[in-house]
Amino acid sequence: MQPLCKGRYRARLAATTRDLRASQRLRWIAFIARTGQPDDGQRLDIDALDEECSHMMVEDIDSGRLVCSFRFLPLADGSQIARSYSAQFYDLAALGSFDGPMVEMGRFCLHPDCRDPDVIRIAWAALTRFVEETGVEMLFGCSSFTGCEPELHAEAFAMLKERHLAPRRWWPRVKAPKVFRFARALRLRQPDPKRAMAAMPPLLRSYLAMGGWVSDHAVVDQALKTMHVFTGVEIRAIPPARRRLLSALLDMPA
Repeated sequence: MQPLCKGRYRARLAATTRDLRASQRLRWIAFIARTGQPDDGQRLDIDALDEECSHMMVEDIDSGRLVCSFRFLPLADGSQIARSYSAQFYDLAALGSFDGPMVEMGRFCLHPDCRDPDVIRIAWAALTRFVEETGVEMLFGCSSFTGCEPELHAEAFAMLKERHLAPRRWWPRVKAPKVFRFARALRLRQPDPKRAMAAMPPLLRSYLAMGGWVSDHAVVDQALKTMHVFTGVEIRAIPPARRRLLSALLDMPA
């Protein structure tokens, strides 16, 4: 995939070990620094899947500063689902029968000082181009809520329960030792749509706008002080209006 330049930002795939280290450093800042762990300026977020993934970087063109990063793990079809990061936390046996190309997107992060919405736009433009060029039919991953107390996220979880649970044929089942079964616990709670969407993580809001769906439970990650839900998007099911918006991102002036 060729670099994608829009305005003051450039999205490109990591090409060197130095690029990968820059992405891992940004991930540490975004995910781990906020948990209070000491930082000597060299700490990295690394796992075994990094070597198997492609890593997307969004940089400020003038300064070269990395402001956003995420990674892709391509899978030929559902028979390879056990290779994914998500499969460590969810029983994804139902997705084993998915018969098209899939990609897991993970470790999506922004630099804490970055507030420019154009960064998210170019990130989605890069993702859209990747999906179009590779013929991906399903995008999936884990969407995280900051904080491990269920009540913090009850309004958002109630909305997910009400409108966005996975189709039964792809239903992710419980595997992790500590989970919050929000669809069961909040079965009688009616969400306030405005408050619920305001409480939804931005990445998950984008997935839902594309017709995405989630697991019926959230995994509690005490180490990162988050709760996350499995999230899937079937590319062919993206609403036409949303497809047009994504295509328009690729046509933004350079």
